[in-house]
Amino acid sequence: MHVRPAKFFDENGRRLDGRLPDEMRPVDMKVGVLSNADGSAIVSYGKTKVLAAVYGPREPLQKYTVLPDRASLFVRYHMAPFSTEERKSPVPTRREVEISKVLREALEPVVITELFPRTVIEVYVEVLQSDGGTRTASATAASLALADAGIPMRALVAGVAIGKVDNVVVLDLNEPEDNFGEADMPIVAAPDLGLITLFQLNGVMTVEETQKGLDMALKAISELVEKEKQTLRSSIEEVDVE
Repeated sequence: MHVRPAKFFDENGRRLDGRLPDEMRPVDMKVGVLSNADGSAIVSYGKTKVLAAVYGPREPLQKYTVLPDRASLFVRYHMAPFSTEERKSPVPTRREVEISKVLREALEPVVITELFPRTVIEVYVEVLQSDGGTRTASATAASLALADAGIPMRALVAGVAIGKVDNVVVLDLNEPEDNFGEADMPIVAAPDLGLITLFQLNGVMTVEETQKGLDMALKAISELVEKEKQTLRSSIEEVDVE
């Protein structure tokens, strides 16, 4: 059972985990972690850990999903039963179905599906450990896994969640901030295209707070995409050495 912290900031303005309001949690990325997938990635935002696997382009098992002019993009987001403090049912929830749809819509603008008509590209995202920001970490992991699979993309995307806690706009929400804050604003973007592919807001923020949060998010997302590129370059260099 989640209990609201007595306070979210100390006397120095630092959050429960020691971060400043505009500071990301430590981020770790790795690709090629699954040998049986065409592409895979694992991404951690602090304690939140997400695994993504990509299969395809390949012929769909269900013919009615075929699109004559492009590939169908299928995304499944799922939280492992052991990913939270309270064991969850392995059956997909309404929230997981909704986030699967949101992630697909966040990825569709950057995946060049028209190169592969009458096929399907499948993206499976599994949350291994949840501590806030799972949908945005999932978008980052899916982007990396698609690139690792060699799927042509217009650009890489990454995501981060902005929030408002005790009337302070903060970057990269953790679980207590997500559960007890006044607002949650997940954002996914492709900085190289100047494109925002996901923008949601749960709660209430002023125009000024929203703009401040958006600026914080886009700066962090640009840094995340650069880290994605470095991760992909490193994986290629390792293959070349071997």
